[in-house]
Amino acid sequence: MDRNTVTGLILIFLITMAWAFFTMPSQEELERQRAEQARQDSIAAAQAEQEREPEVPEEEDERPEERDVTERIDREIPRPALGVFEEAGIEDTLFATVRTPLYEILFTNLGAGPAKYTLLGHNTWDQHPVQMIADTSRSAYSLGFLSAQNYNIDTDQLLFEPLFDDELIELSLEESAEISYQLVLSEDARIVFTYTFFADQYGYELDITFEGIQDYIADPNVDFGWHSPLNLTERDVAQDARETAAYVYAGGVLEKFQLSDAGRNEQRINGTIDWVASKTRFFGQFIKPITSSSAATLIGELDGPPNEAETLHHYQVSIQSSISNTNNLTYELYAGPLRYYDLLEFDATAYDVVEIGYALFRWFADPLVRWIIIPFFAFGSAFIPNYGVLIILFGVIVKVALFPLTQKSFKSMAAMKELQPKMQEIKEKYKDDPQKQQKETIALYKKEKVNPLGGCLPMLLQFPILITLFFFFQNSMLIRQEAFLWADDLSAPDYILSLPFSIPLLGDQIAGFVLLMTAAMFFQMKLTGGMSGGAAPSPGTPNMKAFQYVIPFVLLFVFNNFAAGLSLYYLVYNVLSAGQQLIINKQIKKPKDGDEVEEDTKGKKPKKKGKRKKK
Repeated sequence: MDRNTVTGLILIFLITMAWAFFTMPSQEELERQRAEQARQDSIAAAQAEQEREPEVPEEEDERPEERDVTERIDREIPRPALGVFEEAGIEDTLFATVRTPLYEILFTNLGAGPAKYTLLGHNTWDQHPVQMIADTSRSAYSLGFLSAQNYNIDTDQLLFEPLFDDELIELSLEESAEISYQLVLSEDARIVFTYTFFADQYGYELDITFEGIQDYIADPNVDFGWHSPLNLTERDVAQDARETAAYVYAGGVLEKFQLSDAGRNEQRINGTIDWVASKTRFFGQFIKPITSSSAATLIGELDGPPNEAETLHHYQVSIQSSISNTNNLTYELYAGPLRYYDLLEFDATAYDVVEIGYALFRWFADPLVRWIIIPFFAFGSAFIPNYGVLIILFGVIVKVALFPLTQKSFKSMAAMKELQPKMQEIKEKYKDDPQKQQKETIALYKKEKVNPLGGCLPMLLQFPILITLFFFFQNSMLIRQEAFLWADDLSAPDYILSLPFSIPLLGDQIAGFVLLMTAAMFFQMKLTGGMSGGAAPSPGTPNMKAFQYVIPFVLLFVFNNFAAGLSLYYLVYNVLSAGQQLIINKQIKKPKDGDEVEEDTKGKKPKKKGKRKKK
């Protein structure tokens, strides 16, 4: 590996660190967040005096971890006094189930919304159906407003009356169905929730009708949102939690809201809102207003350190709308997997919540992912059901597409390797005259037609593509729970070796594809590295030969806990790169004009072998 290659790698590292630095919140922003949190805590303390404990319906069929989360939420969210709304509704808690080929929703009249949302085609890492809602005691959706008696009303505290009799509504094929709930305040005043479901999609609709409630509401601004935390579903709880966040899309800009420390914080965005969402690594829910919107509120709460498995990650999102000029609000809702085509059917920008690269590269990464990568896997899976094979095929295609860049880079590095002996002679000959040494080196480059930056610049041009693929294979729903060889799940690490001790950063297990990737990278760097050509490194210059051992070893630590699909892709890429470099090296060393060259190991000038003339 020559100095220019090292320079390129250092530049890549510095650029990455710079992006990470500039995307961090400033000290002023952190101070504002702390001040806002303190304000919210004081408000909560003032309201706590008039709050009382809620009545929680029993749930017998919850998994133990879900019951634990529910109990924690119920202890932390007491039921406030509601004034005249306390007498509204009915006395009994009633349940109904809506089932489609894609999901099953358990509806409760406590809030007139879903208390459980089970995805029938998706399982958790331990093979239980994914149940998205953590708080199973009441509706995940809630409508909030200020009553005429100056009470803060949340409809997830009120028992609605169902306007249907069926306890089970089943849909198939292209069927649709409606269910409605009402909250009666008087003979002439009520609130009606009407849900519309479709058998072939995760999206559904909600229509909220207000009839004669002007005398019961002090402020026409109402907030509708999702209040429940989302259950984590992956074996690596810490990584799943790191991807848990809330989002708002407004004015063509996506805002991400995520807490980095234990506590509670809130963010408010004013203006017309396109949609709000909360998500985990692979699943999420969205709310899109159809009639009107004026603001969005994102609330986050962590009851412990973010990376601990026991920490509850609770994100609430809501949209504010005014009912001063309308008696009806309509929302399009989505709850399900973060798959591109499912989200595209809901909204063209919804897939933006999936991380596919740095913000600086988003202009490049979005078209690459949406128009090339995802269509390739969608089309390829119709013929090749194994995603491991598809990743290998995709790695070959990417290598072919980048061939002009890598060919130029590898040729330049190989040529620089061949020049190392001559460059070393120049250094020794003019070691006391740096200017003459530099002049003779440049003259050598011109004579041999070698560009010293030829190996660095093509590598930098590949950087956006490699970074996009790095994020895509880490966060893509496409390879979740897809098996290949010994890997049970390509979206998780493929551990094959267990260590009797834990190593910092690496852990106590080693992944299989990462080991192979490291070996392939080491072999590739043996071909492209060691560019000193056998000469000792000059004083003050790094030992390039040692560098070829360090980089694969470092990447073993970096990639060990990443998705197996990512390691498999880079394994294929490195194997192909090593083969390409091996061919280039042979071409450069091949003698010209058909003459055989006898190499002189003592450093003497090679002699040409030809036919002897007959006497």
